[in-house]
Amino acid sequence: MGSSGTMEVGCNDGSCVIWDFETRGIAKELRDNDCSSPITSVCWSKCGNRILISAADKSLLLWDVMSGKRITRIVLQQTPLHARLYPGSSKPSLCLACPLSCAPMIVDLNTGNTTSLKVSVLEVSNNGATPASRNKCADGITSFSPTAACFSKNGNLVYVGNSKGEILIINHIDNEVRAMVPIPGGSVVKNIVFSRNGKYLLTNSNDRIIRIYENLLPLKDEVRALDDLNENLNDLEGVEKLKAVGSKCLTLFRELQDLITKVHWKAPCFSGDGEWVVGGSASKGEHKIYIWDRVGRLVKILEGPKEAIIDLAWHPVRPIVVSVSLNGIVYIWAKDYTENWSAFAPDFKELEENEEYVEREDEFDLIPETGKLKESDVNEDDEVDIVTVEKDPGFSDSDMSEEELCFLPATPTCDVPEQMDKFIESSSKLVDSNNSGSPLSEEAGPNEHTTNHNLSPLEDDAWGTRAKRKRKPSEKVLELQAEKLKKPSKSSKASKFKTKPVVDEDGSNGFYGDEFSDE
Repeated sequence: MGSSGTMEVGCNDGSCVIWDFETRGIAKELRDNDCSSPITSVCWSKCGNRILISAADKSLLLWDVMSGKRITRIVLQQTPLHARLYPGSSKPSLCLACPLSCAPMIVDLNTGNTTSLKVSVLEVSNNGATPASRNKCADGITSFSPTAACFSKNGNLVYVGNSKGEILIINHIDNEVRAMVPIPGGSVVKNIVFSRNGKYLLTNSNDRIIRIYENLLPLKDEVRALDDLNENLNDLEGVEKLKAVGSKCLTLFRELQDLITKVHWKAPCFSGDGEWVVGGSASKGEHKIYIWDRVGRLVKILEGPKEAIIDLAWHPVRPIVVSVSLNGIVYIWAKDYTENWSAFAPDFKELEENEEYVEREDEFDLIPETGKLKESDVNEDDEVDIVTVEKDPGFSDSDMSEEELCFLPATPTCDVPEQMDKFIESSSKLVDSNNSGSPLSEEAGPNEHTTNHNLSPLEDDAWGTRAKRKRKPSEKVLELQAEKLKKPSKSSKASKFKTKPVVDEDGSNGFYGDEFSDE
C-alpha cells in the first residue's frame, strides 16, 4: 500500500489498478501493451512516486505514479516472484528481484544489468576440496528452490534467507557475504521481511514457525559497523567468523506458531509501526488471519470465506489489513469502531439505563446566572492553512528529501458541449444517409422510421433538444409535428434516418440511438 492512502492491485491481464481509500474508487490504472501476463508482485518506492511491477512474462516494469507513464521495462531470464525497489533513494535505479529458480539478483533499471547474489557459504573441508557452488543462474545450469531476500531499511545491505536455514547478510555493492545467522532447525526460509523502522526482521520457515529478530546494527553506517566487527574478530576465519559476526548483528526475539493446528504461514508481515505481526494460514480451504503483538501473544484471529490466502498487506498508518484470496478477490479488514460521544463532548455522560433528571431553573437560559462564559483564547483573525499536509512521524521514510506523494488528483470527465452534440448528430445523419443500404439501416424497426423519416436535420435536432428538456411534448409541438408529417421534406425522402431521440424515464436527459450503433 502507498503512503497516500492508496492500494495497488495486480491483475491477471497484466494491468495494475490503484484504489483510493478515501473515495473507495479507482484512482488510476496502469496498463502496458507489452505486458499481458499475470502480475506477481508490486512495490512502492519510499516516497510513493514510483511503482515497480514484476510479471509472469519475466518482465520488470517501473512506472511513474503521478503521470501514469512507464519509465522502463526489463526482461529477465527467469520469472521474478518478488521485486523490491532500492529504499536508499527517492528515485531508485536499482531493485532486488527474487526469481523462481535462480539466485536473488540486483537489477540496474537504467542499463538492465543484473548481479546474482550469493545464496550459500562455501566451507572448505579438511582435505582442501570445495563443494560445488549452487550460485549459478539463469541458463538453467543450476536450479534450486526460490530464495527469499530483502533490503535493509536504507538499502545498504541485503538479507538473504536460503534453503539451508541461514540468513546471509550481503553487501550488494561488492557482493560479499559479511555475516551469517543460522536459524534453529535449519528449515527452508520462505519469507524474510524488515519492519518499516528497520529495527526488527521477520522470517517464515518451512518448520511452521515465524521468527522475529532484533536488528543490532545501527540504522545508519551499518556497512562500517560490519567492517569494524570483522576487524575485531581477526582470530577467527571462514564460517566461524561469519557466524560470530552474525551473532552481533541479529538476535532472536520471539517465535510465533500455532501449537494446536501446526499450520503453515503465508505472507507474514509487520504493521506500519512494527508493533504487530500478521500472518495468514496457508491451508487451501480456509481464510484465516492471525494477529500477534510484538511480545508474542495471539490477539485476534480474523476468519473469512473458505478461500485460500495468497498475499497479505498492512496499511502503513491505519489499522487496516488487506488480504487477497486465490479467487482474485481483495478483502479489506478494518477495526469495528464503537461510538463514543464523550470524545466530542467531555462533559457528556453515558447512561446504562434511563434516569429522571431535574433541571435547574436557569439551566437553559441564554445568559445563565450561576456560571460565566469562558472567553475563547483562539485568535479568529489568524489564517487557517488547509493546503499544507503535515508529515506523519510514523513513516520510516520521513527522512527522505523528496516530498511524499500525498494524493492522486482525480481526472474529471468533461461533458460534451451542446453545440458539439449537434455537430456529431448531424454528421452521423450524413453518414447514415450515404450508407442507407447498410445492414443496420435495413434491420431498423418500423416504429423507428415512422418517427423520424419525415424530419429534416434541423427540425430533428430541435425535437431532440426539446426531448432533452421535457419528458412529454406540449400540444403545440404535437400540432407542428402533425403538420410536418403532412408535408414531408425532400431530404428525408432521399435517405432513412436511424437517429432516434430517446428520453430517460427517470430524468430529463436524453440520448440518441445512433450513439450505440456500429459504423
